[in-house]
Amino acid sequence: MGLKADSWIREMSLEKDMISPFCEEQVGKNVVSYGLSSYGYDIRVGREFKIFTNVNSTLVDPKNFDEDNVVDIEADVAIVPPNSFALARTVEYFKMPQDVLAICLGKSTYARCGIIVNVTPFEPGFEGHITIEISNTTPLPAKIYANEGIAQVLFLQGDEACEVTYADKKGKYQSQTGITLPRILS
Repeated sequence: MGLKADSWIREMSLEKDMISPFCEEQVGKNVVSYGLSSYGYDIRVGREFKIFTNVNSTLVDPKNFDEDNVVDIEADVAIVPPNSFALARTVEYFKMPQDVLAICLGKSTYARCGIIVNVTPFEPGFEGHITIEISNTTPLPAKIYANEGIAQVLFLQGDEACEVTYADKKGKYQSQTGITLPRILS
């Protein structure tokens, strides 16, 4: 990156729509922080959640996911039960350049509460909302605040574009909107 990291992220987002909507500064008063940071971007979690439940006593199978495994909630605050799991999505929509890979790490504010956030890498050429995996590792219910920060994205730019992008591979999660459940190509 020839520019400072924050300048590069700003340029890529404002001129090439890499992150939309894009918040040009760190917002952090009375909220879990989000927006542009020194070397990354803090993403927000949306208002839609899929919280895992065992009410229907089904099996979690990534090859044949049963939607009875989750309860859909739309709210400003989601409660993730003790030792449980939820899926959500980012407020932001991403359009990754062909020479950029992004890695996402959970925010320390949640980590210090026993909330682990997992997101797989954003591959070059990927486009869509990001599905976020949220684990409550505590024996207590945990609050997740919609429209506030949930994780930080770090961008890694290669010297050249990759040979085959996620879009070229017609990745199974390409152009996803909302929360996308596990898929297997047939």
